[in-house]
Amino acid sequence: MALVFTGCGYKPTSQIAQDVLGDRVYVEVAISIQDAQNSVLVKDAVKEAMISRLNRDVVSRSEAQTLIFARLGTVSFSPTLYDKDGYVIAYKAHTNLRLRTVYESGKEDNIMVSGEYDFTIEPNSVISDAKRFEAIKNASYEALDEYVALLAIRGLHEHNK
Repeated sequence: MALVFTGCGYKPTSQIAQDVLGDRVYVEVAISIQDAQNSVLVKDAVKEAMISRLNRDVVSRSEAQTLIFARLGTVSFSPTLYDKDGYVIAYKAHTNLRLRTVYESGKEDNIMVSGEYDFTIEPNSVISDAKRFEAIKNASYEALDEYVALLAIRGLHEHNK
C-alpha cells in the first residue's frame, strides 16, 4: 500500500502544510477585551494545533520562519435539538478565526476560517462555562483544520507553478 501512495506522488495534507510553514512558527493571538476568555481559549487551541497537528515548533518571533497572527472573529451558539417538552438539549458552537500568515519569503496570506462543534446539555439548563469553553476550543480546532487544508492547497498551487 505504501508503495502505491509513494509511486503516485501522494503526500498528506499535513505534510504539504508543514512544507509551506517551515519548521519554526511564531503564533500570536490577539486578545479581545470584549471577549477575553474566548480569546485565551483560541490562543491555546492555535498553539496546540501547531504542535500536535502539524508537529511545528512554536518559537519566539525572532527565531520563526513563519509568523501567524490570529484573531477571534465571532463565537455563537445555536440550538440543534429539543426534548419532547421543548427544552434545548443540544447546541452547535460556531467560531470564526482570522489568520494572517507571513511567510519567510515576505509573502502574506489573510485567511478567514470557521469551525463548528455539537454538544449536549441537560434539559432545562444553561450552558455551563466548562461546556462553553470545551465547545469553543473544539470548534476552533475544526477551524484550524480548515486553515491547514487551505495552506496545503496553496502549497500545491505554488509547487505546480
